[in-house]
Amino acid sequence: MLRQIVLLSLLSLVPGLAAASQCPAERPTPMVPSDPALCAALDGDIRRPGAFPLDVYQEKLGRYLGAFCHRNPAAGWRVDKSVRDTGPFTATLRNDKATGNYHGTHAPVVIWYSPEMFGWLKANRGGAHETTATEAPVPDGALMVKEMFPAPAALCRDVDPLRLLPTSGAAVMVRDAKASHDGWFWGWFGWSDWKPDWPAGPGNGYPNMGFGQYCVNCHASAKANATFADLKNIRGEPGRPLVFLSQNSFTDRSAKAHDDLSAMLNHLRIVQESDDVTLLGAPARQRPAPEFAAFYGIPFPHPSADKVMRMPSQTYDNVWASADRREAKQQFLTSDQCLGCHDAGSTGLHFDMTLPGPGGRLLNLSPYGTWSTSPMGLAGRDPVFFAQLASETETFHPEAAALVQDTCLGCHGVMGQRQFKIDQRAAGKGCTPFTRAAVAAVPWPAGHSGLAAKHGALARDGVSCTTCHAMALSEAERNRVKAEPQNSCVEERQAFLNPENTGFARTFTGSFLMDEMTQMKGPFEDPKVKPMEHALGMTPVQNPAIKSSELCGSCHTVHLPVLDKGKVIGHTYEQTTYAEWAFSDFRTGQSPDGALPFSAGKSPETCQGCHMPSRDADGQPYRSKIASIQEYSNFPQAEHTLPPEEIDLPVRSGFASHALVGLNSFLIKMAQQFPELMGIRTQDPMLTKKGIDPLLFTEKAIDHQAAERSAAIAVESIRMTGSTLEASVRVTNKVGHRFPSGVGFRRAFIEFKVLDEGGRTIWASGRTDALGVITDAAGAPVAGEVWWNSDCSARLDPLAHQPHREVITRQDEVQIYQELVSSPPLSGPAQCGTGSQPAGQLTTSFLSICANVKDNRLLPKGYLKRDERVKLAASLGAGPELADEAGPVNVGDDPDYREGGGDATLYRIALPEIGGKPASVEATLYYQATPPFYLQDRFCTSKSADTQRLHFMTSRLNLAGSRSEGWKLRTVSTGPVRIQ
Repeated sequence: MLRQIVLLSLLSLVPGLAAASQCPAERPTPMVPSDPALCAALDGDIRRPGAFPLDVYQEKLGRYLGAFCHRNPAAGWRVDKSVRDTGPFTATLRNDKATGNYHGTHAPVVIWYSPEMFGWLKANRGGAHETTATEAPVPDGALMVKEMFPAPAALCRDVDPLRLLPTSGAAVMVRDAKASHDGWFWGWFGWSDWKPDWPAGPGNGYPNMGFGQYCVNCHASAKANATFADLKNIRGEPGRPLVFLSQNSFTDRSAKAHDDLSAMLNHLRIVQESDDVTLLGAPARQRPAPEFAAFYGIPFPHPSADKVMRMPSQTYDNVWASADRREAKQQFLTSDQCLGCHDAGSTGLHFDMTLPGPGGRLLNLSPYGTWSTSPMGLAGRDPVFFAQLASETETFHPEAAALVQDTCLGCHGVMGQRQFKIDQRAAGKGCTPFTRAAVAAVPWPAGHSGLAAKHGALARDGVSCTTCHAMALSEAERNRVKAEPQNSCVEERQAFLNPENTGFARTFTGSFLMDEMTQMKGPFEDPKVKPMEHALGMTPVQNPAIKSSELCGSCHTVHLPVLDKGKVIGHTYEQTTYAEWAFSDFRTGQSPDGALPFSAGKSPETCQGCHMPSRDADGQPYRSKIASIQEYSNFPQAEHTLPPEEIDLPVRSGFASHALVGLNSFLIKMAQQFPELMGIRTQDPMLTKKGIDPLLFTEKAIDHQAAERSAAIAVESIRMTGSTLEASVRVTNKVGHRFPSGVGFRRAFIEFKVLDEGGRTIWASGRTDALGVITDAAGAPVAGEVWWNSDCSARLDPLAHQPHREVITRQDEVQIYQELVSSPPLSGPAQCGTGSQPAGQLTTSFLSICANVKDNRLLPKGYLKRDERVKLAASLGAGPELADEAGPVNVGDDPDYREGGGDATLYRIALPEIGGKPASVEATLYYQATPPFYLQDRFCTSKSADTQRLHFMTSRLNLAGSRSEGWKLRTVSTGPVRIQ
């Protein structure tokens, strides 16, 4: 928000300028309405912000304010007595020079009040300016224009406000109670270099104006009507404005501007310090990597930068709380409605939810700050997901394209899909499928797509706040709300995806039910309710179930139909991450519905315990306030606030980060290097330059997860005889589910090297080329690495792969931990399901999983036996197939897959096969979120714009110097282990 204005307020402290004028904002002549006819023509329209598209209204308001139409006492506008501070101004001696710091909620202000606003103040805040009576609502059409000036106010206090140019712009409030729950249109206007927010500009920045803006983080602390306005500030009214400490005596002498002054003025910091254009980390390649172009054949021309489809700008993702949420059946809001309070630094005065970081910047641990660049926050913009969806609808299942889109977007675009269903049913149109085209809907230009922009904005916002924090988590809650409007079409989804399941298992594949739209659930007791009620019409409530793994399990157990030529021929589990946890030593033995069989495992920990850490590296709980709002006791004094017991926030222990990362580093690198293609901003909109850029924080969180929390690797034994070298390598799974887990195409593999005395590799299994393709000693891809011929015209060996191995003897044999599945046969009847023999070809289609070919992913420690898994699955409401599909496939009699916890591989190498004298061995575990065969299948099975965008991004992705260099994420390594 407020992107381009130059911070002229700093000039007030620059040596030499004070001598020319104490007030840099002073002008020689009054700035008053210059075009009365224009002002009269616009006056009615600017009082109705909800009646126009944002760009149209902003253009009108911009012309009105630019012509100073509000500075019109003759028309009944009233003005403050003079420029006044909104907080203290303090001086500090540094190197024998005085520097200044401003601690106001705004820059110093002069507020202009429209006749309606002044009349309301006279009627509701007169007398002693404190009333216990209930205030009447501010009338629609009332305006306040908060002109902002250099700090401190003493610089310009004695100048007639009509001769002051608002060098720091103006914060604008326009009353339109029919348009939003909080009742105001909020914005910032600058008299220099300002323009409407639509069309979105470079950087996809936070908008300057709109309904539901972050301003409510302070204004929701007002006693009523979201305003602190008071008559005693106004010229001609009795009383005096509040005053604050102002150590301004040095401002007429040689003084140096403090570097952090602008950072203390939140409304200005969001303007001047925002930089959503500068790319993060290593820049992308200017051209496709030659090796990439050589390996990946494509059935479409190489896309160029000017032709690549861009996701709509995040600037457009603004769905606010309407004035009639219940009547309008508005269940979901975009995350920008939460960031004002639940992002760090949003008040500009307090920096809770942060820790000191490198380079003098802050680590943003706030819910919004950590979530926004997580895979959950990016789910609705994930270029890999949309390319997968294109393959499903274009090649794998074109006969069922609408069904596929609706099913998949029910997770990745959940809020848009759900709200669309609610609105369609309310309009009498039934359960119409939600489509990829709806995700692209934007509000500008108006009506250009014929689709509702709110559904697109909600879908692009990913798995967002009003999804997780409003789920119905227990059976009692689900039974209470299942027939309510917010769950329109969810029963139909459950019946299609989970037809035989009951209870919690009925909610698999993101088929959860939503609770009341008027509540937001959290883990902490006694939350302060008034600010959220004022801002959004929601009441925060404590619900311990939000800390349970079942919050995650509904989406992270994916049960899908098996499609064959458009028909459903069965169902299968594509993902079983939650079940894997429930079958492991990490299970807690509890659910929101009570105890589960077999009680807690030996190492109980919920999903949130790993993926939403609430402790620091030393194991100490994070302590912080859980929001950033205007408080009573810890803020510059204001009039008409709520009392301290309703807005003073306690420090909480166990504050949890919403980082929510796994090991998908490639997604984060694409977001860093191609934010314009993904339509995202790269800098946190509240903390701006004071914070470490969130995408860099997310990358580091993934690196830490890879290095410390995922796995361990060790060489258990080395033995060299006269003819062979034998080394046993053990990988230990440290996570509470299989490793890898989640979507089936993720994989991990061991690179095992034999080194000579000089450290040169003289034998290796698991070596790779620059693209992460696993190769043999001659550099040729090993079996299973290449699925298509060079021009995508034909599949190669349809079932070729690397089987699970207990012993490896050759360099073209590799231990790859992965799941591989096959499609139904290309012709003839299909026999699908647990135990079926592969009769088709290896597939990456989520809806073509007919048979399991291989699943040797590492089981978590303490894995239950099959009969125990069957019993626990039944307690969840699922059949025995959940227990079966969460088990290993084609691992032979390997004892490591009986109780889980890891796997050992024996490397038995004939010495004549080693190209030198062995001195040491080294084993490294790598992880690939998108293996080469998976990318190849994307490029060869779709010509869509989404696929071409993925090709453009991946072909230019620069991984040099990162932990993912060479298209493989390094997790853990033994380092060289000496052969004794």
